[in-house]
Amino acid sequence: MPRFAYYDRLTRSRQRTYDKSDAIRSVALPAEVEWDAYVAPVRAALESSQRAATQQACQRLADELARVLNVPPVAIAVLARRPSNSSGELHGLYEPEEDGALAKISVWMRTAQRRQVVAFRTFLRTLIHEVCHHLDYELFALDETFHTEGFYQRESSLMRQLAGEAPRNGRRSAAAGD
Repeated sequence: MPRFAYYDRLTRSRQRTYDKSDAIRSVALPAEVEWDAYVAPVRAALESSQRAATQQACQRLADELARVLNVPPVAIAVLARRPSNSSGELHGLYEPEEDGALAKISVWMRTAQRRQVVAFRTFLRTLIHEVCHHLDYELFALDETFHTEGFYQRESSLMRQLAGEAPRNGRRSAAAGD
């Protein structure tokens, strides 16, 4: 299985964590949950440029994901304009639980340069990306969260289920209940 270039620079312990992460390819969500009831309010709030409403809708989605996956909740912060530097714009940030405080996800709803509201699918994928970091610690009990191919496949698995999309190969994925 292909690995990202930094793999060889990891300690053996971190390589084991990386490999464990890479082997997990999907996250199964219960089909009986009407996910559009959680996703549509995120779209509506974001597209109406309402930061507080977007944060509330994202929190509701994250709370339901935590509930059905039986993991601790995560606090969601939706902030206005993405921070940027010479490396680019920050889209999202995951901060693990520390000293009893909830883990926190921050996402930004406006681009740094043009200050435009981020496209819905980009925003949702960023939120789900950060949720995947939370799941790495809380659902999969990984010591660390890496951007492995498996990580990106888990992200895509969740996106397909939440957005009601068919898997790319035309059949239901293991994440959707095979």
